[in-house]
Amino acid sequence: MEITWNQFVISDNKERLDVDVIIGFLSRSYWANKRPEERTLRAIENSVCYGVYEGRKQVGFARVITDNATMFYLCDVFIDENYRGMGIGKKLVESLITCDDYKDLVGLLGTKDAHELYKQYDFEHDPERYMRRMPDYVRNMARN
Repeated sequence: MEITWNQFVISDNKERLDVDVIIGFLSRSYWANKRPEERTLRAIENSVCYGVYEGRKQVGFARVITDNATMFYLCDVFIDENYRGMGIGKKLVESLITCDDYKDLVGLLGTKDAHELYKQYDFEHDPERYMRRMPDYVRNMARN
C-alpha cells in the first residue's frame, strides 16, 4: 500500500522504515518505554508496518498484527510531536481500517489517551470483554 496525502506518503514498504526514529519514539511512549529494543525490532520484523513520510523523513508509524482472516491488532501508532495537529494520525488510521486487507476483520487496539480518536473510526470501548496478560519481563519488573 502506498497513499499520497498532502505532502505525506503512507507506505507499508519496510525498507523505508527508519528504525532509529521508531525506537526513539517508542522509548519515550507510555506503552513501550520498558520494551527492550530487540523486542521492538522483532515486532517490526513480524508485523505489517506502515510508515508516514515527508520526503525521506519518517514522521509517523503504525504496526498491525493479523491472522488475515478474522482480526487485526493495531499498535505502536505514533506521529512525531512536531507533526501533530495536522490530521496525519487520522489519515493513517483511516487508511488502515478502510483498506481491503482489514476492512472486514475485527479490529482491536489498546490506548490510554486516544479513545476519542479511535471512536471516530468505530472502535468501541469494551471493558467487560477483554482481558490481557502482561509478558513475564514486565510482571517481573513490577515485583522487583
